[in-house]
Parts: sequence; C-alpha cells; structure tokens
Amino acid sequence: MNHPIFNQIGGVFIPVRNIEQARDWYCEILGLPADGEILFGHLYVIPMNGPSIVLDSKIFAEDKVYKVPAFQFKTNNIQQAYEFMKAKNVQLTTGIENNHWFNFKDPDGNLLMVCQ
Repeated sequence: MNHPIFNQIGGVFIPVRNIEQARDWYCEILGLPADGEILFGHLYVIPMNGPSIVLDSKIFAEDKVYKVPAFQFKTNNIQQAYEFMKAKNVQLTTGIENNHWFNFKDPDGNLLMVCQ
C-alpha cells in the first residue's frame, strides 16, 4: 500500500512583513530573478534545489519570527559566503563558528543559518 503522506519536505514557510520587499531581498541573496508571481497577494514561492521557501506575509507576527534557525542554506565555501553576506549588509549574528556555519537575520528578524 502506498502511504498517503510522503517522507519529504515540500517547503518551509517564512513569515515576512512585506511580500514584495522580502521576495526581492531573498532573490538577491540567492542570486535568483524576482520575477515569479505573488500568489493570493501574500505568498511567494522561491524555487530552490530541494524544498521550496514560501514567503508569507499573511502569517507575519512578531511572535512568529524565527528565533532559532528552522533550516540552513548550504554553501561549499563558508568564508566566501560570509564575506558575500557581509558585503550585502546582511545582519550577521555570529561569526563563522567551527569553520562550518554562521547565523544571520533577514530584514524581518528571522534567524537563519548558512552551513558548509
């Protein structure tokens, strides 16, 4: 029998204040065009290699902002990734830890991670 729920992550929701600004920021950081459609006036799905990121301005509330990283962005060069984020004036909340990872905040205060 096929199980009706897959052992697969389809997407990760991130609460954002302004869907257009969040779309533009994430697409710039990830090197993607910000030309996709905003759905229902409050959702933007960022196409990723793997699970999608779903920006959602309808669910934004200060108490829903990620206080710990819910996921990590991958890199194969942690130093280069750190310097790139620094040059983009991204709010870095740690240095490079254990030569392996660092944390940062998006413009809405969500805590995220980059990991090698």
